[in-house]
Amino acid sequence: MDYKKSASEILKAIGGGSNIVSAAHCATRLRLVIADNDKIQKNVLENIDGVKGVFESSGQLQVIIGTGTVNKVYDELIKEAGISAATKEEIKQAATAKAPWYARAIKTLGDIFVPIIPAIVASGLLMGLLEGFSKLAPELAKSDTYVIFSLFANAAFVFLPILIAISAAKVFGGNQFLGTVIGMIMIHPALMNAWNVAAAESVPTASVWFGMFKINLVGYQGHVIPVVIAVWFMSMIEKKLHKLVPEMIDLFVTPLVTVMVTGYLTLTVFGPVFSFLENGIFSTVKLLIAIPGGIGAALCGAIYAPTVVGGIHHMYNALEAGLLSADGANIWMPIATAANVAQGAAALAFALKTKDRKQKSLALPASLSAFLGITEPAIFGVNLRFFRPFLAGCVGGAAGALVAGLLQVSATAYGITGLFGILITTHNLWQYFIVMLVAFAVAFACTWLIYRDQTAAEAGTEKTGEPEKSAAAGAASADNTGAQGKDAAAGSTGGKTTAAEAENKAAVKEQPAVTAESILSPLSGQVVALEDVPDATFANGILGLGAAIQPSEGKVLAPADGVISTVFNTKHLVGMKLDNGAELLVHIGMNTVALEGEGFEAHVKEGDRVKKGDLLITFDQAFIESKGYSTITPVVIANSDSYQAVRPAAEGQIAALDQLLILEK
Repeated sequence: MDYKKSASEILKAIGGGSNIVSAAHCATRLRLVIADNDKIQKNVLENIDGVKGVFESSGQLQVIIGTGTVNKVYDELIKEAGISAATKEEIKQAATAKAPWYARAIKTLGDIFVPIIPAIVASGLLMGLLEGFSKLAPELAKSDTYVIFSLFANAAFVFLPILIAISAAKVFGGNQFLGTVIGMIMIHPALMNAWNVAAAESVPTASVWFGMFKINLVGYQGHVIPVVIAVWFMSMIEKKLHKLVPEMIDLFVTPLVTVMVTGYLTLTVFGPVFSFLENGIFSTVKLLIAIPGGIGAALCGAIYAPTVVGGIHHMYNALEAGLLSADGANIWMPIATAANVAQGAAALAFALKTKDRKQKSLALPASLSAFLGITEPAIFGVNLRFFRPFLAGCVGGAAGALVAGLLQVSATAYGITGLFGILITTHNLWQYFIVMLVAFAVAFACTWLIYRDQTAAEAGTEKTGEPEKSAAAGAASADNTGAQGKDAAAGSTGGKTTAAEAENKAAVKEQPAVTAESILSPLSGQVVALEDVPDATFANGILGLGAAIQPSEGKVLAPADGVISTVFNTKHLVGMKLDNGAELLVHIGMNTVALEGEGFEAHVKEGDRVKKGDLLITFDQAFIESKGYSTITPVVIANSDSYQAVRPAAEGQIAALDQLLILEK
């Protein structure tokens, strides 16, 4: 491959060096922030030598090239463009800055609320389990054990403003301990508990801003947006003070002024104003869902999947947290479940109806993933590409959500949807099942009715790729194996065999016998189909075929003797050239490149000779997951084109150095 030529062609296809805002690369792809996306010639870009795929994500143009090659193309690219190399963090910041203000705001909400999901899920699950057990044994609710566990169950909701404040301070770049103080101020015991106001005979007040007006001395239990605004302001003023205050007194002055100013503004301005606005938003959502006949809920269910496509679904975390904190009931989660199950059902119907084996093998596991709440493989990998299944999924989501609205289904936590959602809907379990059943049935039926495979004429000659190559190969095989039939037919015209038929016969005889080789697993854990990996690059086999593993232990071992070809600087990826010729790639986790190597330790370097069972990488699985990253690990054969087939040899639990893949030559 001519790296310079590929880089030059890529540069030309994206509008030249002047159209690049920032450029970096990870282990497998170029990550570019583009000034004017209209200048990108995507079709040209996809056909450049070495480019395996192109897509846009989070404001970045990502050009998939592959491990061991991307860094060389990148070096040539920045050299020809006359730009300096950027870090992945700089790329991320540039992409964020380029996004519209509302997209940045939604992403920020996601960044704040996603990390606290484990705490909410733990409390919500425990709440659901306690309610379920108390229905089975009513006497249990009177026991001291029940009382103690009830404390555990509602702890995250009682102190939710503090959890939000800690997470928000981190996102906004402020001191997390000062953020915690602001959260504590907002639910201080000296303030009347917001949940007790309705039953109170009177509410204490205080005169503020030199007697200009009075405020109610009420806490902010059940509120989320006022906390976010308060901590954002705190972070801004803290960073400003660090620049202005002399270093000698900075340690004392900055925290003092930050807490005093932010605390007073929070109780007198931010709290009253934004709690009023937040109450309006939540009331509007509840009124929408409560529109008679379930119409409002149906509308929400119909638009849910399109918001996922638009990347704005992160805002729902804030909505659900607010609903839970205010009312103890998450009425949005069943709507999300209806939408997710419906997309899964649409993908399943597509899988059963299509005759394209490759698409069938992709759609089936993607549908199962959607039933468990992970819809990206189904939406982006299948439904949206063929559109009709996506449309049918939206219809099914609307139908399921309509039922959720009519039956007033709710959950006790957020962060879980689909089949696992039964754990947080124990108080209305059968209604929840009905919601899923209706969403499934409608989406499946609609997809079955409106989807059909394209005919060859409809597809045209522009179709390229593996499915067509396979079809061509199948046709050639059919021609070859049908040679005897042609000979028999030729007997009626004198028994002559044409030169083409003789050549086909010779080709059949010369074809070598298929040989198989085993690839052992470099990790212990649960085998996952590659199509189920929540990253289109891996799910579509762009970087190679193979399987994925949900690790049970943070160790990556050498599956065979070979040489280390790649250890990325963030240590989340290792590549090996095995002695049998296979080029193995192990990518630990999804988007873990963003951790910049934190939580990973490499025990080898590029060029090292290793033996089967040698330790390559160790990683802290708990730490990685606590940062909100999946640890699912694709194990792929980068040179899959060198083999007739690469197929999984195991399912379920697997131990390191057990057989994982079979390579057929």
